[in-house]
Amino acid sequence: MAYDRYVTICSPLLYSTRVYTPLFITSYLGGCVNSWISTGCLLNLSLCGSNEINHFFCDYSPLLKLSNYQDDLAEVLPAASAGSVLTITVLIILISYVYILFSLLKVRSTEGRSKALSTCTSHLTAVILFYGTSTFIDVMPKSSYSTDDNKFMSVFYTVMIPMLNPLIYSLRNNEVKGALKKLMSRKYLFS
Repeated sequence: MAYDRYVTICSPLLYSTRVYTPLFITSYLGGCVNSWISTGCLLNLSLCGSNEINHFFCDYSPLLKLSNYQDDLAEVLPAASAGSVLTITVLIILISYVYILFSLLKVRSTEGRSKALSTCTSHLTAVILFYGTSTFIDVMPKSSYSTDDNKFMSVFYTVMIPMLNPLIYSLRNNEVKGALKKLMSRKYLFS
């Protein structure tokens, strides 16, 4: 999405000739490698005691708590993998938005700037919500790990953000904006 915004704003004449195959293959392989690392570490663990996970889905951290792992590799390797995926993708997004910002500074008309900014705002909102919560979960130190915090943040990024995405992206539509303004004015009129 960040690359799409970059091409849309910085090189609009190349918009129809962009090639997404390398991006698709890279992201697919990156996700697979990240999953293989976590799965491989989990397959080497032996679960003992209770087989009940204190979570609403089978997440890595609660499974790790159920096992009696001796080496720290099962904890460090998946965290490093997830951290590197987060870092690389955030860097790609930041670089594309830096280029977009420099392109916006060259635009003379305020209408052109506002149109370009409205193109980016919804994507940036979704990115900040998703990466903020997933980074919080992945970077949380072991000493302050709380199952309740993990459950809350996991619900937020697996349920709430996908529910908010249609609303976030539809706020660019003028009809939706008008309906939302009308709803808000009614609410304040009746209160």
